Amino acid sequence: MSETGHSWQLAIVLWGDKYSVTELNALIGAVRAKAAEPPRVVLVSDRPRPGLLADVHSREMPPFFRNPAFLRGGCQAKLCVFEPGLLPADLPTVLLDIDTLVMGDIGQLTQLLTTPQTVAILQSAVLPFGGLARWLYRITKGRRYARGNSSVVVFHPAHCTYIAERFQSLYHSHNGLNFRPMIADERFISWVAQPHMRAVPKRLVVKFPTEFMWSARWVAHLRARLPWLKRRWAGLAALTFPGLDMKGQDLAMMPENAEITDRKGRHLIWSEKVLGPVQHPIKEYYLALKRAEDAAKQDRTP
Repeated sequence: MSETGHSWQLAIVLWGDKYSVTELNALIGAVRAKAAEPPRVVLVSDRPRPGLLADVHSREMPPFFRNPAFLRGGCQAKLCVFEPGLLPADLPTVLLDIDTLVMGDIGQLTQLLTTPQTVAILQSAVLPFGGLARWLYRITKGRRYARGNSSVVVFHPAHCTYIAERFQSLYHSHNGLNFRPMIADERFISWVAQPHMRAVPKRLVVKFPTEFMWSARWVAHLRARLPWLKRRWAGLAALTFPGLDMKGQDLAMMPENAEITDRKGRHLIWSEKVLGPVQHPIKEYYLALKRAEDAAKQDRTP
């Protein structure tokens, strides 16, 4: 526990103007409301955020990571959280994307750090993190490895500065992003920290598209009938929305039984029968956020 009385910290990285301060404050408020032990909160941003909650610690994104090439789909700018000295190095940290619905205690994710060097992210590739992946990583000299999704990253800043340092070194030695693991932040984290990687278990966090969207509609209906899945969904700490074309507010306003299809041909059936215990929290959170954003717009209107 730090001298300030916190036992963990929440980190958020934000650039550009896609997301409002209202959204940012709502996420922080949800984390605090659900946490058994409220965290220290650190925002890393490329610009001042007027209206940010007063007790949030703001850090300026380092110049290197403001490279326009890092602010696109690969999101390499998020690797700045591993920059030495940027985050306070005294506490285990949970990095959350702003497109996250908090449903439970995020602080419990820090229990995944079984060693000081452990890095935990969401599993995304078929090859799971673990002994087999580490073995393949060794024998292929880094060409084969398990990969994850960085919507949630759990780590200790004091033991992970090598991630940012290695990225910068490789960027200069390869004259840019000309090394396959550098094409995205999550791929680079998975590659460089492979010996210490583990998955955030699905009982705690899931990605909404991969958990609830399927190319065959009958799969979604079948899964909704499985009682053990409903129990797991009811106990989730968070639900992330990576790659979803719609914002959460738009999703929450869909009529019951409406359906959308994403670029991968996966179907979302917006139904309580299909989504079970997660539909109500989605609607509750994002409808409240929409009301807050509408009120903020009115306040700014002359």
